[in-house]
Amino acid sequence: MRKILVIVPFVMSQDNLLLRQQQLGGLDFGPDLQFEFRTVKAGPANYSSHHDFVLADVANFEAGCRAQQEGFAAVCIDTMSDSGVAALRSVLDIPVFGPGKVSMLAALMLGDRFSILTMASRWKPLYKKALDELGLHHKCASVRAIEVPPDNQALLGGKEDEVFPLLEQAAHKAIAEDGAEVLILGSTTMYQAHAYLAQRLPVPVINPGPLSYKMAEAALALEYRHSRIAYPKPMHPRLDMLEAMLAGARTMPAGGT
Repeated sequence: MRKILVIVPFVMSQDNLLLRQQQLGGLDFGPDLQFEFRTVKAGPANYSSHHDFVLADVANFEAGCRAQQEGFAAVCIDTMSDSGVAALRSVLDIPVFGPGKVSMLAALMLGDRFSILTMASRWKPLYKKALDELGLHHKCASVRAIEVPPDNQALLGGKEDEVFPLLEQAAHKAIAEDGAEVLILGSTTMYQAHAYLAQRLPVPVINPGPLSYKMAEAALALEYRHSRIAYPKPMHPRLDMLEAMLAGARTMPAGGT
């Protein structure tokens, strides 16, 4: 039995964690692959600024830095920011994937230009960072935001009647006005809208979380690993320091500065 660790980038209840695990619904991985979802110990309340991105990198890195020692065969990060992916690749020899860059690169196998559907404009720096690193701004037709406050805990539950039609409207504009040939859901927290949109739109709609899980499965099957030249190991690892930092952060009151 091979295990894949999925790092959920927020502290949350067991019930809300189960909502994240439902991204596995309808996917077939065979009997020899098992997924374990794990929340970070502490981190940002949301991912809407560069302040948040720094904290997220540290939180996700700490949550997975011992994954190989714990017997996991691969790691997935459950956020389009791909926070912590590069750092984890530097200390792990097992495959590490985030859904952000994977979704953009997969979109270019399905069409020539893609648009991102997102809940709020505050998330746009997150996509800009990935597009900057990939050099793919010319392939991104648009980022369409519906300006509905995101909920990284309860996700889209109870908001379907409001959110799904707004996403569909934004999708049609991205196709007709921006020239999008493929659409990407801008957050793994939006996965519940995927089936609704995929049935109503004339272009492929990428569901980032499940795609990253399938990429990890494929990498294991093909025995692919990230390049050690691209992600060199640290000369002086400080994982004990990192874990102590997050243990301390875990005890801080919510909203503390």
